[in-house]
Amino acid sequence: METLSIYAPKLVTNKEYIASGHRACSGCGEVLAVRYVCKALGRNTIISNATGCMEIISTPLPETAWEVPWIHTLFENASAVASGIESGLKSLKRKHGYTKEVKVVAMGGDGATADIGLQSLSGAMERGHDFIYVCYDNEAYMNTGIQRSSETPFGASTTTAPSGKNSLGQHTQKKNMAAIAAAHNIAYVATSCSSYPFDIMSKVEKAMKVKGPSYIHILSVCPTGWRCASNLTIKLGRLAVETGIFPMYEIENGKYTLNIDLPKLRPVEDYLKLQGRFRHLDKDITAEIQEKVFDEYNKVKRLAAGNKAK
Repeated sequence: METLSIYAPKLVTNKEYIASGHRACSGCGEVLAVRYVCKALGRNTIISNATGCMEIISTPLPETAWEVPWIHTLFENASAVASGIESGLKSLKRKHGYTKEVKVVAMGGDGATADIGLQSLSGAMERGHDFIYVCYDNEAYMNTGIQRSSETPFGASTTTAPSGKNSLGQHTQKKNMAAIAAAHNIAYVATSCSSYPFDIMSKVEKAMKVKGPSYIHILSVCPTGWRCASNLTIKLGRLAVETGIFPMYEIENGKYTLNIDLPKLRPVEDYLKLQGRFRHLDKDITAEIQEKVFDEYNKVKRLAAGNKAK
């Protein structure tokens, strides 16, 4: 087993770019991920933030928790706004000799990324804008009432895909946004999890060195929507990785690297049984989920192994 380790605790800045006192729920994995991302980004950053949990909890009028320039956008246009900011900075450099290096970052939840904002994200990546897109994936529209998104995993119960006598809950498979981003032939794509702070910071550091678009997809445990105890946030994130449900990997110029390569996966039941959104699943459905996880995890392993063979 291995993971990225260019960061060590003594090298991480003490500065915080999202202040304490925000309104995030107890045990929120998403705000942890934002904190780690911002530590790696540093002060010379402009953030375009889609509507969602992080916008709501961080900016109750007239207050803000952000310590860097930040703009609230609609669900669908965080990437379009980031494109405009990046183009404006280029114009300042070209016409007025502006020399400061500023990284433009767009942020959104899974709904604002994989659903409502997919068009503007795809367009920004296709045009080659120099920005980082970070998706904080808590696997539903948690901000507006735990409605299903295309990132909601198969079998999960949500308010718009509830489990019951005639319903399994979510009946489609989770959309693979990392693969969609990589299909745009961008230089850097990565997945990470809020339970692995140094992995997140390492990947943001890599993304910052890329000229052009880069994409980071971070699994962010949501105790409220996942119906789990708030003290299980870190454990559940690690279980998602250790069961193979959420593999952590990078795609650099089309080449895959599996950051944590597990010789044997833990049973998916270890992960599912701790969450109320899966409590209705029977053994047959759990076995179906297990088989799908094996298939998807082995795909990533084969892609990473193919790079090593070359």
